[in-house]
Parts: sequence; structure tokens; C-alpha cells
Amino acid sequence: MELNFNKLAGEILPAVIQDNTTGKVLMLGFMNKEAYDKTVSTGLVTFFSRTKNRLWTKGEESGNFLKVVTIQPDCDQDTLLIKVDPVGPVCHTGTDTCWGEGNKQDDLMFLKHLQDFIDKRKQEMPKGSYTTTLFEDGLNRMAQKVGEEAIETVIEAMANNDERLLYEASDLVYHLIVLLSHKGYRIEDIARELKKRHK
Repeated sequence: MELNFNKLAGEILPAVIQDNTTGKVLMLGFMNKEAYDKTVSTGLVTFFSRTKNRLWTKGEESGNFLKVVTIQPDCDQDTLLIKVDPVGPVCHTGTDTCWGEGNKQDDLMFLKHLQDFIDKRKQEMPKGSYTTTLFEDGLNRMAQKVGEEAIETVIEAMANNDERLLYEASDLVYHLIVLLSHKGYRIEDIARELKKRHK
């Protein structure tokens, strides 16, 4: 990656830090070439402190590290977007972000996380995983499980058992995502179809 460190005085470039799960912008820092290289080699975000004139790894004193997921330069190669998994609050004031905002995951975003997890299971096929056994058993078993969970969801709805309804509906959605993954689709494909119909 050829980055342009020469646009700003001090041969630094801005790095926008974004939570990989929630999408929330957490903070803005600056990196010189040395800070960038250390970030890449350690997997922990390291900045160049303009006030202290030295490198500092976020969390080196507080333990609230920023674990790198991806690093992406902008179109001019002079600004970075770094997606991270934060460990603890990001701001030195104790808030989740440097703008005082909360950084909670939207519950609906968990479905994307679950989809990513299931796709990873499909790729790695770890032993002892229920999801792995579904992929190993194949399409017929997956389709059967979706049918079973759909029937159980209907039964609990008709019985007015709300707690069991949510439990079985959750099983239904999980098995549906496994089936979608097997067929090369994602939960977002359903969202796009529903969005198209909504128009």
C-alpha cells in the first residue's frame, strides 16, 4: 500500500477509527509511517502524538486497545479508515467515543454478525460445531430443519406462548441463515428483496 504522508506538516496522515461491528466512528488520530508500520505489525492501533512527539499505542496505559480488523486508504491515499474491535471505552474521558456518544450494537446488526459467523463456520468447518454438522449433512437436512422450526414457531404462536414463540422463531432464523449460506446467499439478500417489494 503506497500511502501519501507528505500532504500534512510532519509527514502524518489522519486515521479515522470505526467500530467494525457497530459502524460508529470512535475517534480520529494521526499516523506517521512508523506508527502505521507498527499498527500493521502488531494489529493494535498506534498513533503519532503531535503533542508528545512520539508513538503511542492506544490503550498502552488504560488497557483499552483498538484491535485492527481492516485498514483502508481513501482515494487519494492520504487518509486511513481503520475498522477495529475496541477493548473498553475509547476516549480518555471514559466515554465510548471521543464525541461522547454511546457505542452499542443495533440489535438488527447482530443478524449480519451471525451471518458472518455462519459463513466462517462454512469456510473453516471446525469439528464439534453444530453449524458444521448442518453443512456436512447437506441441503436436505438444512431444508428439513427450516421446516421443523417454522412449524414449531407456528405452534407456539397459536398456543399464545410468547416466550417459546421467540425461542422457536430464533431457531427458524438461524437455520434459515445456514440454508442461505449453503446456497451462496446472505440475510442481506432477503433484506434487499423485501426493500424492493416495499417500493
